[in-house]
Amino acid sequence: MPGATRHIDVDAGDGLTLHCTAIGRGPPVVMLHGFTGSSDTWEALSGHLAHRHEVFALDMPGHGRSSAPADAARYSLDRFAADLACVLDVVSLQKVAVLGYSMGGRAAIQFALAHGDRVAALILESTSPGIPDTVEREARLAADAELASMIERDGVAAFVDRWERLPLWESQSALPDSAREKLRLQRLANRPDGLANSLRGAGAGSSVPVTGRLASIAAPALVVAGALDAKYVGLAPLLVASLPDARLDIIPGAGHAVHLEQPDALARSAGDFLRRVPIAGSRWL
Repeated sequence: MPGATRHIDVDAGDGLTLHCTAIGRGPPVVMLHGFTGSSDTWEALSGHLAHRHEVFALDMPGHGRSSAPADAARYSLDRFAADLACVLDVVSLQKVAVLGYSMGGRAAIQFALAHGDRVAALILESTSPGIPDTVEREARLAADAELASMIERDGVAAFVDRWERLPLWESQSALPDSAREKLRLQRLANRPDGLANSLRGAGAGSSVPVTGRLASIAAPALVVAGALDAKYVGLAPLLVASLPDARLDIIPGAGHAVHLEQPDALARSAGDFLRRVPIAGSRWL
C-alpha cells in the first residue's frame, strides 16, 4: 500500500509558501496542476502511481493551500522553476520526473529548461510551449488581464460560473454529478487574489514561447492529449517534434482534463512510460 499522505509546507522566499502532499515510495514524481486546480487535482492518478513511486503534488502559487503573494511577477513560470528547485532541496530530492497539466505543463517545461539536470522524465498533459504569434499572445494577455479584474471585482463564485461554461470543458458533461461537484468545490476553494495574479503572472499571454528552446531538453518526454480536445490534439504533435526524445499518446474518451475524464488510461500510459525511464527502480539519483 502507498501509505499515509504527508503534508509539507516550504518557504520559497519573497512572500511565497508552497504546500505539497507526498505519498508512496520509489522514484519520485512531481505533479503540477492547471489553473484553478490544486494538489487535490491528482487524487485519482496519484493513488495509481504511488504503488511504484513517491508522488509529490504541489499547490501552484495562488492556488490551494499555497500562499498568494501580492506581486503578480512572483507567479511567473521562471520564478516558479527556482521555487520548485527549492522544494526539491527541502525534501532532499536531486532528480525527479515531472508531470504537468495545462499551466502546470508549461511550468514543467520551464523547470526542465532551467534545471535539466534535475529532470529524469517529463509527462506533459494538454500542454503547449506558449503562443508563438505576437498578436495572438497580446490578445490573450489582454483577455487574461480582463478576467483577473473580473475575479477581483465579482469574486470566485461568479468567475467559476463563467469558467465552467467554456467550451473547453464540454466533454466533462459526461462525468458523474458527484465528480463535477467535487471539481467545482475545488475551484471555489481558491482565493480571488491568487487566481487573479496567477493569470497576470503565469498566464499563457504573459509567458514567452519556448518552442525554439525545447531541443535542449534531454529528458525523455511523454506528451498526452485527450482525443476530444481538438486544439491540443493539434498542438501535441508539434510539441513531440520539438523535443529530442518524446512520444505521443492520444487518450480516447477524454477532453482537456485527461486525468479527470480518463484517469485509469492516463495512469497506464504514465506508468508504462515511467517504467521505461533509464535507471527506473532507483530514486533516479
